[in-house]
Amino acid sequence: MKEQFRLNNQLCFRLYTASRLITQAYHPLLSGHGLTYPQYLVLLVLWEQDAQPVNDIAKRLKLETNTITPLLQRMEKAGLLLRRKGETDARQMIVSLTPQGKKLQKQLSGVPETVGRSVLCESVTPATLPELYRNLDDIINKLSNKE
Repeated sequence: MKEQFRLNNQLCFRLYTASRLITQAYHPLLSGHGLTYPQYLVLLVLWEQDAQPVNDIAKRLKLETNTITPLLQRMEKAGLLLRRKGETDARQMIVSLTPQGKKLQKQLSGVPETVGRSVLCESVTPATLPELYRNLDDIINKLSNKE
């Protein structure tokens, strides 16, 4: 068998597996609050800056608007956010946190540290995390700009 076709020689497999396992690590921390990992990501974006257009949220999450719209609708039904038409452009939908959505920020404040500790190992330490982030950002940017 050619080395290039060995599963352990595939970068995509390592990234996929790491992503899947990290998402699993979030599950017990979020499920008690009725949240999924993608919903948590939306909350992170809105906690940084509330009242954003759907398009801006989609760009930050590197998703299409038609992918996050159903997610936002479910979050609105759950009372975490509100969607309203833009004041200057009625075609634009603005997403804002409700008091319940804002309250979750405090309730989930330990989640990043808990998940962060779960990935620390011999090669991933607090000192090496910035380099890991840069490397992953480079990959993400390269793949995002391949158009």
